[in-house]
Amino acid sequence: MPHDKTVLRGVRPYGEDPVDIVVAAGVIAEIATAGSGAGRVIEASGLIALPGFVDIHTHLREPGREDAETVETGSRAAALGGFTAVFAMANTSPVADTAGVVEQVWHLGKATGLVDVFPVGAVTIGLGGEQLAELGAMATSAAQVRMFSDDGKCVHDAAIMRRALEYVKAFDGVIAQHAQEPRLTVDAQMNEGVLSGQLGLTGWPGVAEESIIARDVLLAEHVDSRLHVCHVSTAGSVEVIKWAKSRGIKVTAEVTPHHLLLTEDLVASYNPVYKVNPPLRTSADVTALRAALAAGTIDAIATDHAPHPHEDKDCEWAAAAFGMLGLQTAFSIAVLTMINSGLLDWRALADRMSVRPARIGRALGHGHDLKVGAPANICVVDPGASWVVEPATFASKSRNSPYAGMTLPGKIIHVLKAGKPTVEGGDLAC
Repeated sequence: MPHDKTVLRGVRPYGEDPVDIVVAAGVIAEIATAGSGAGRVIEASGLIALPGFVDIHTHLREPGREDAETVETGSRAAALGGFTAVFAMANTSPVADTAGVVEQVWHLGKATGLVDVFPVGAVTIGLGGEQLAELGAMATSAAQVRMFSDDGKCVHDAAIMRRALEYVKAFDGVIAQHAQEPRLTVDAQMNEGVLSGQLGLTGWPGVAEESIIARDVLLAEHVDSRLHVCHVSTAGSVEVIKWAKSRGIKVTAEVTPHHLLLTEDLVASYNPVYKVNPPLRTSADVTALRAALAAGTIDAIATDHAPHPHEDKDCEWAAAAFGMLGLQTAFSIAVLTMINSGLLDWRALADRMSVRPARIGRALGHGHDLKVGAPANICVVDPGASWVVEPATFASKSRNSPYAGMTLPGKIIHVLKAGKPTVEGGDLAC
């Protein structure tokens, strides 16, 4: 029996008929009738194979905030969540606004080896919004950066945003905008509405997001460049993006798992675990986001995995940091909100969690269909399993999950990155 081959025996690609997927030399070498593949066997009867997930919005915190997360711990969490690639946001300390810093992050990802870590470069120096960062130098560095974002802050100056969109055209880059008009969100704490008034918390209006998206899709059209909208959270934003796409504007968008499930009502507990940017919105917004993801108006599910140390979340609401963990729960939330509801099938879920994200970020080697010759980045899941979320067991250094104690459907069982097992039986491979 050849030992240079790995066989996923009896697995069901996209939930279809069982086959043996034979992996060799980092690619899918053969797709055979179940029971006929020869090699090191991973029994996968009853399990579903999907292309490895790609997260285009992850905060790994390194360099600078290693108390919250590191590239290594974030990579572990990502692998356990079914991901084979993640895009590491630039709001580190120092900010990833130079070739040197993005190369540091890239090398740390290579050394860990569990997922491919694609650094996201800052749009402006120090996220200050005043002067473009070294976009060209980051693009031509060893990290070959193709996505740029000041995430955590909005590129609020229209002239700077236009220049950035024009600049990245030279190397097929994309600007990922954190859509938040700062003058409309001063001291904002939660979604603006009746509940914010009742709770005495400064409101965060949906128009603060929608107005920036409207401006930026027009700028993208004007310069014929690629725009990506981070963490869309309102029904109004969906309408703007739908309009832009109908005009042929090169805009893509993402939604987080928590915006597909959680609503502003949870804020009434004043539990800072529910404090996130953009804020949790209304049930009507949640319904609109799910429908937009199903229709393809929103292209991708992205975690916005935002780890924080205990002291930054276990405090009074106003002082707490914005953000939630997402890497190890994203798949199950997607199953709960999109598969179990009938809004997406398995192939469409793979499109939103792997194919389109890889295309948006230009993640080479990822997001391919499960076919002979494709890179063997594969996630194998048990659709019938359920599990209880226990943040204390997470691979992340942080524990700020809004799903603690919840029983979620769907479980990651095996993950192969370039044909090498990173997760086996639900645990990290040795």
